[in-house]
Amino acid sequence: MSDDLDDLYQEVILDHNRNPRNFRALPDANRLAEGDNPLCGDHYTVFLKLDNGVIRDVSFQGAGCAISKASASLMTEQLKGKTAAEARSFFSQFQRMLANGTAGEDEDAMGSLCALGGVHKFPMRVKCAVLSWHAMLAALDGEAVVSTEQSPRD
Repeated sequence: MSDDLDDLYQEVILDHNRNPRNFRALPDANRLAEGDNPLCGDHYTVFLKLDNGVIRDVSFQGAGCAISKASASLMTEQLKGKTAAEARSFFSQFQRMLANGTAGEDEDAMGSLCALGGVHKFPMRVKCAVLSWHAMLAALDGEAVVSTEQSPRD
């Protein structure tokens, strides 16, 4: 990856950390789950308004490092209006990207999420990046809490 692209991706992460999108409780959410990363101290609640299998709205609240907050913010932008099946597919694509640093042929579909591709260089930070995603999946599955230390999705 070029230095210019690295700089751009770093700016995207910093912007989403400073000004997270959809950072609020969702009063009419019909699904929610808490995500906890006890090693890092990240803790988020993901709220979903699911209607006929479509994520009509999604938001999050909580606290954590810049990577976890940016990832949650980017996730909410990406998943609004998507079906539950599409959300699960994005999760799988996101995990593959974090494993190898590139979205490959899925790069266009992944959009701004590609900014987090560099996290693969820091294996201890991957759990920070996927925490909100695990919480989103837990919410889709009707689970209330998920921890990065106990999740079968890692």
